[in-house]
Amino acid sequence: MSTSNALNLKDRVLRAGGWSIAGYVLSQVIRLGSSLLMTRLLVPEMFGVMAIATTVIAGLAMFSDFGLRQNIVQSMRGNDADFLNTAWTMQIIRGLLICLVALGGSLLLALVSRIGLVPGGSAYAEPDLPWVIAVLSASAVIAGFESTKLAQVTRVLSLGRATQIELVAQVVGLLCMIAWAALDRSIWALVGGSIFATLVRVVLSHAWLPGVANRWRWDHAAAREILVFGKWIFASSILGFLVNSGDRLLLGGMLDTAMLGIYAIAALVFGSAEQVLSKMIGDVSFPALSETARERRAELKANYYRFHVVLASAAYFCAGILAVSGQPLIDLIYDSRFARAGWMLEILALGLLSMPFRVAGLCLVALGMPRLLSNIIAVRLIVMFVAMPVGFHFFGLQGALWGLVLSHFAYALATVAYKVEFSLFDLRKELLLLLVILAGMAVASLLNLAIARY
Repeated sequence: MSTSNALNLKDRVLRAGGWSIAGYVLSQVIRLGSSLLMTRLLVPEMFGVMAIATTVIAGLAMFSDFGLRQNIVQSMRGNDADFLNTAWTMQIIRGLLICLVALGGSLLLALVSRIGLVPGGSAYAEPDLPWVIAVLSASAVIAGFESTKLAQVTRVLSLGRATQIELVAQVVGLLCMIAWAALDRSIWALVGGSIFATLVRVVLSHAWLPGVANRWRWDHAAAREILVFGKWIFASSILGFLVNSGDRLLLGGMLDTAMLGIYAIAALVFGSAEQVLSKMIGDVSFPALSETARERRAELKANYYRFHVVLASAAYFCAGILAVSGQPLIDLIYDSRFARAGWMLEILALGLLSMPFRVAGLCLVALGMPRLLSNIIAVRLIVMFVAMPVGFHFFGLQGALWGLVLSHFAYALATVAYKVEFSLFDLRKELLLLLVILAGMAVASLLNLAIARY
């Protein structure tokens, strides 16, 4: 590749990174603002039920994910109309199947609850839960019609309009929640806002982006390529869902809805930092590393560490702040009913230390080895599903959360093993970046003093 093209990639990465960070920071501000407002209008139990219901729908989506977006970003045919329309057709079918399975699952849950097979007092015994899952399943059908233009603009690192769509959909969803809650302070305000936000996102993805207009199409060669590449993405997605949602699935059987709702607030604040970094990794790092792997593989390690240094610095700094200031921050922004989310947040914050290693996992996918990412995720999953129940048995909720953090570190260690194997590891850079944690802790100490005076 020519020097001018390499510079063009750098310019696109910087521009895409700027949009991704700015957009997602705004998104998290809206999300936190929404949570602050809705926690004053609704009771903690509703957030516990919603946490389980959204986890179920997300789980079904992940269990049927064969990497359509990753296919479009990575494939040589990523701009071909037949390929894109075949992917869109497969996406619609997948959305319908998710909805049908969710409806069946909600009916099954209602039946087992009625005959007393669900542990009494747990979040799964909540009478509204089957109904919420059933109604929320409509969002899967709607999301199935999302345009592949979103994947196309990600492929070329043109994220401006896509970011605007995300923000508009989020704001419209929030306004729907507020309007609904003003008339009826029930969990249906949360459900309605979520569905309406999905609808707005889908409509704008077709109307507001450049790219191939979608229509029903089935190209056998394209479908075969998607499925061959996607089989390992499928495995990674299943494992990824269990890893990313396993905490709520496990805690749903250990805690009542009120305590699960409080945990959901701690997870929301933690997720605000985690998801900003995940957005950067998925929307910027992966397309750039995929292009590097396709066209100038010798530069992969250098480009990988350019991303790793930036993301590790941000992740370690945030971890230092939240680990020290989690309780004061929760006390400042939420009312006393959610105070226990503070110590939970301080434990969860340590999980951010594993975030930079996700770039290495996607680097393996960019090299055409998604199987290795599945192996890494499987390690974390095993540790989580062993450590959390054991921790809860001996030390209660605090022990379960330490088990969750341990699974994050297991992920990092497994990733380091592959980084060494594929010559993507630089010990000196890794160790120097750990100093950023101390900077975050120092800032947190000053923040605690400011909050105490406030």
